[in-house]
Amino acid sequence: MTTLTNSCYLGFDFSTQQLKVVAIDGNLQVIHQNNVQFDSDLPAFRTQGGVHVHGDGLTVTSPVHMWVKALDLILEKMKNAGFDFSCVKAISGSGQQHGSVYWKNGTRTSLQLLDPDRDLHSLLQDSFAVLDSPVWMDSSTVKQCQYLESAVGGAQQLADITGSRAYERFTSSQIAKIHQLQPNKYNETERISLVSSFAASLFLGDYAAIDYSDGSGMNLMDIFTKQWSLPCLKATAPMLAAKLCDPTPSTALLGSISSYFVKRFGFPEHCKVVAFTGDNPGSLAGMRLQEGDIAVSLGTSDTVFLWITEPRPAVEGHIFCNPVDCSSYMALICYKNGSLTRERIRNECSGGSWESFSSALWSTPMGNNGSIGIYFDVVEIIPPAIGIYRFDQHDKRVDAFTREVEIRALVEGQFLAKRVHAQKLGYRIIPGTKVLATGGASSNKAILQVLSDVFNAPVYTIDVANSACLGSAFRAMHALVAGKGVSFTDTVRGAAAAQLAVRPNPSAEEVYGPLLKRYAGLEARVLMTTTQ
Repeated sequence: MTTLTNSCYLGFDFSTQQLKVVAIDGNLQVIHQNNVQFDSDLPAFRTQGGVHVHGDGLTVTSPVHMWVKALDLILEKMKNAGFDFSCVKAISGSGQQHGSVYWKNGTRTSLQLLDPDRDLHSLLQDSFAVLDSPVWMDSSTVKQCQYLESAVGGAQQLADITGSRAYERFTSSQIAKIHQLQPNKYNETERISLVSSFAASLFLGDYAAIDYSDGSGMNLMDIFTKQWSLPCLKATAPMLAAKLCDPTPSTALLGSISSYFVKRFGFPEHCKVVAFTGDNPGSLAGMRLQEGDIAVSLGTSDTVFLWITEPRPAVEGHIFCNPVDCSSYMALICYKNGSLTRERIRNECSGGSWESFSSALWSTPMGNNGSIGIYFDVVEIIPPAIGIYRFDQHDKRVDAFTREVEIRALVEGQFLAKRVHAQKLGYRIIPGTKVLATGGASSNKAILQVLSDVFNAPVYTIDVANSACLGSAFRAMHALVAGKGVSFTDTVRGAAAAQLAVRPNPSAEEVYGPLLKRYAGLEARVLMTTTQ
């Protein structure tokens, strides 16, 4: 039984494999969590990992009705657990980025007149022009991406406008494909939502605007003017602006919750719906990044989140509008060669022992006496190269390193790459900068020490289970006071603090400053070699 005596805030996350919810109280403490697993809880939709992979192996979709039914189910689960909806002051949420939903002509009226005696799934059975929503795993839009880049003047020009070059999973190319291959479905569409704004629409009982942060992951929005780019709209599909409507600040109060939820579940009439955003922006909020901070997730893939104020868009990485501060930006860079590459080197050089691996890091000097390694077991994203490359202190390629040098070269190389690419996108280390480390390798203090030294900043560890979900609850709370000038940082100051793990060595910048320049040059050489 969950009994709430104070105000609370809900954060939902419509992710790829499940729908999750977190409730926090006024003291930022988690008081309720729940989830619906798409594959196991909704087997009738026959998804695997929450998606359908089509016969071409490139087209990947999710049934939009599955997401609607999941919301029915999770709210019933909360009700059965004794959750008191009457205490909810505001809700927000996140959705898997780049997925899109196509509402059928006339559905807005249906949303505004929902019958509280029936579940959402039955009420919205005939509400979508496209039943299978393209999602971020889709890679079937190469032609549309090529056309979009060409239409606006090239990949860099598109990045300068939208924050990213054209990507197959991004919404512009997916909309273009539907318009080209299913013109009747496109013409039947009254409104196009992202997964995030689709979910917000269900709660609002009306079409919810796309927020700036998730909107900047579409290849359609000018990230500087915060409006749809006319050249990008024109290159995508006709009459698109009318189907998208204007984007809104990520901190916007969209309105009060639909009377459907008031009558069916007991939400208060004054409960506010805050703009929903993408899952990556939601995670930035959940990790409570501040200006100048960097978050590094060390998992199967390594992901870098950055808070930046002066972005420099590039054809590598992504720049989004910041979800908690509309005057700032966030950057995201993903690397395929993460923990699996570290584990391979551990197995080869340390007999499978992390303890031995760590000892090698502690026993070798910062800078590795000038030796640099680049390790791409699989084709990397940034840069798009593959292979193992070892260089001595004179930038001459060598065939092998000693065991200890190999281990340090791997870890230093991975973190030098992260700082080089971050700086290309406009990241600057400022006084007070900290690195937040998450993921499996964040438990290894020797690895964290190298991270701290390369970035010349203290490293903190943080538990970010359900970070997008938690970030959405934080954002719901913040939106109620944002109009009074209260910052997100001040709003969440009372949340559990990150733990200091290591500080940089005093001479770290003296060692790694020159190595950063060398690494950037060597990586450019590697890319030139692999693309010739």
